[in-house]
Amino acid sequence: MSTVHQHDALSDDATTRLREIAERLRSWQGPFVVIGHVDPDGDAVGSVLCVTRALRRLGKSVSAPITPPRFLGFLAEPGELCDPLETLPDDTLLMVLDCDLARATGAPLEGAALVVNLDHHPGNPGDAELHLVQPQLAATAVLVKHLLDELGVDWDSHLATPCLCGILSDTGTFRYANTDRHTLEVAGALIESGVDYPELTDRLQWRHPDYFRRLASVLATTRFHFDGALVTIHQDAAMRAAHDASDDDSNDFVGIVRYAEGTQVAGYLREIEEGVKVSLRSRQGFSARRVCAALGGGGHEVAAGARLRGVDLVQAEALLKEAVAEELAR
Repeated sequence: MSTVHQHDALSDDATTRLREIAERLRSWQGPFVVIGHVDPDGDAVGSVLCVTRALRRLGKSVSAPITPPRFLGFLAEPGELCDPLETLPDDTLLMVLDCDLARATGAPLEGAALVVNLDHHPGNPGDAELHLVQPQLAATAVLVKHLLDELGVDWDSHLATPCLCGILSDTGTFRYANTDRHTLEVAGALIESGVDYPELTDRLQWRHPDYFRRLASVLATTRFHFDGALVTIHQDAAMRAAHDASDDDSNDFVGIVRYAEGTQVAGYLREIEEGVKVSLRSRQGFSARRVCAALGGGGHEVAAGARLRGVDLVQAEALLKEAVAEELAR
């Protein structure tokens, strides 16, 4: 595998912290639990799988309570992941990947002997006992790549495939503005490890037939606001019930309407049990993060989300338009 230098993307302090984390993982004698965030995406699932497999190669006892969305289920082998844990085993090192502690799910934070947090989201307060948050990286999976290099694990397709999946997910298969030279170098090194890149990128686009039926009904709700600067789509409870509501692979619908000519930001509003989930994707120069922060959520500059509790779709759209109007006025 070709060498990818960490100093291309990580500061000296970050590299030192990463080595400290790697040493703690190597020396830890107790069990590990590796978790991600609510509604895990490719970066969360890929990062959890990659770290879990690496730690098991080092002889560690690892539980990975994460449930991939249907279209990512192919990444995991039977029995490799587990159901959410209600309690942690004694002396557990809990790894939280691709989110801050507040968004972590799959296991309780309480009872962990040590919490380690790796993330690339700018809103992460870095409140874990051991943490490394690197917002300049395109994906947490890039940070995971550097971590495994520090652990000295030999790369092969079994490790590299989920890691590359995380990078592909958060860069839109290298279409988004967060794709830089370092990201491409890391991806190239992973491909050299034996990843079947054409097979992986094709497989990541597979969807259940219900996905396309759902897409047709959601796209029928397309509306343009502010002379086309904002485009919205929505899914109400009836539309959700018409398909398998327990396995909704519609997260990327918002990325489709984002390509409407003249649009600066796209919003997808989904009616859920507690209210409305909002997903935003924007073009460079428009902060989806600030809009979602105003709605009580967060994320990246061009990809963010929020959950609006106790509101319906009409109210949620009004709140979204108000926040977008403020951002447009900047």
